[in-house]
Amino acid sequence: MGKPTGFLEYNRELPKDRPPAERLKDWKEFHTHFDTASLKLQGARCMDCGIPFCHTGKIIDGSVMGCPINNLIPEWNDLVYRGKYEEAYRRLSLTNNFPEFTGRVCPALCEGSCTLGMHEPAVTIKNIEVHIIDKMFEENAIKPRKPKRSTGKCVAVVGSGPSGLACADQLNQAGHKVTVFERADRAGGLLMYGIPNMKLDKSVVERRIKLMEQEGVTFVLNTEVGKDYSAAKLVNDFDAVVLCCGSTVPRPLAVEGNNLNGVYFAMDFLKANTKSLLDSNLEDEKYISAKDKDVIVVGGGDTGTDCVGTAIRHGCKSVTQLEIMPELPVARTENNPWPQWPKIKKVDYGQEESIEVFGKDPREYCTTVTKIVGDDNGAVKEVHTVDVKWVKDSTGRVSPQPIEGSEKIRKADLVLIAMGFLGPEQELINQLSIETDARSNVAAVEGEYKTNIKSVFSAGDMRRGQSLVVWAIREGREAAREVDRFLMGETVLP
Repeated sequence: MGKPTGFLEYNRELPKDRPPAERLKDWKEFHTHFDTASLKLQGARCMDCGIPFCHTGKIIDGSVMGCPINNLIPEWNDLVYRGKYEEAYRRLSLTNNFPEFTGRVCPALCEGSCTLGMHEPAVTIKNIEVHIIDKMFEENAIKPRKPKRSTGKCVAVVGSGPSGLACADQLNQAGHKVTVFERADRAGGLLMYGIPNMKLDKSVVERRIKLMEQEGVTFVLNTEVGKDYSAAKLVNDFDAVVLCCGSTVPRPLAVEGNNLNGVYFAMDFLKANTKSLLDSNLEDEKYISAKDKDVIVVGGGDTGTDCVGTAIRHGCKSVTQLEIMPELPVARTENNPWPQWPKIKKVDYGQEESIEVFGKDPREYCTTVTKIVGDDNGAVKEVHTVDVKWVKDSTGRVSPQPIEGSEKIRKADLVLIAMGFLGPEQELINQLSIETDARSNVAAVEGEYKTNIKSVFSAGDMRRGQSLVVWAIREGREAAREVDRFLMGETVLP
């Protein structure tokens, strides 16, 4: 530990985000970086605990504790304090293939388990992480790593989201010839088209894809396995196959009127916007516009927030975000103790921007949609809602019950459904006769990642269900290790 009294001397600080009034004028990232001197002081706050819970990556009573990819956080915090950025990067890259992604979009599970966080604000781990990797790229210190050997084995990875990229990166470094199949026109999966540009600039994703290509990974775009490239051919052509297709079947809003014009799934809205932005800076108008519309977002998670931020940038007339769950507390409750991830209320970027433009947080809690009403042309004009209360029955099960008299009719021109995902698409799974679990995810044991088909593996959201980028990276890395073991009889991968 570089400065034993650092946590006593320095307060937690973060670089100020770009002001909402400024960032709403463009699609650039809203986060900024600290200068080196300020970052050094934040690194000094890390205590190098005897038991650093920040990097444990465990689940306790259904709640996450620490970093799922086991980042060596105290080590690179200390190195940043000492100004040894290249060494900090080497430590960081031992466990994380893509810190430029997690440092931008991860909710920082590590900070929720920081020991200092028991009684003081946690160490600014996430900000230090992204600063390390961006500084190395800016200084041109990250060079292509050519594999030191070739095994002669060929592996196909289906899907280029975070799990697929992590798996491909690891297998390539082990000396296997890796081909990544992606049905979209750009590689990156969720990172490219599922996360808006203001949270993750696509030049950051493209930079990493280019580096992986220079290292020997082949990307085959505009190719959907099972349609453009037969599933049988895939299994025959490659020594091993890893399915990393994500959890992409959206949870529907099962109410009358959900098929009206103007009702869309959130991912259709977000993907079209990002593609149009990248293709033409939105000039081709091939996106779902929220301009001058009353927008209702159904869902209170990150995707819902992304819809809020996107709609405001379009110039919507109003935006409301409906959440069926109760409002979270502002501090930990007794049943959510450290080192679990703190389940507390946060104001994210989309809510900040709504407050700036409309003077209020767009979220309304304990509210559910009862039906959607259209006009004579079949276009949405109203959303009917009712407030709910959460009631526990005799078995202890809690469910939402409507509150009589709380019905409300809301004007709406655009409804975006952001209620999460049910699981992976089934066509390719069925073609390969792969077994699934009760939730329709691919049945493959964590730590093994083997399907019932001998040479076929699966990882990421396709196996575990909808989750975070950091969990996808973990699964991609672990699946690569098991594929390497399958191909070689032993593994050189961590």
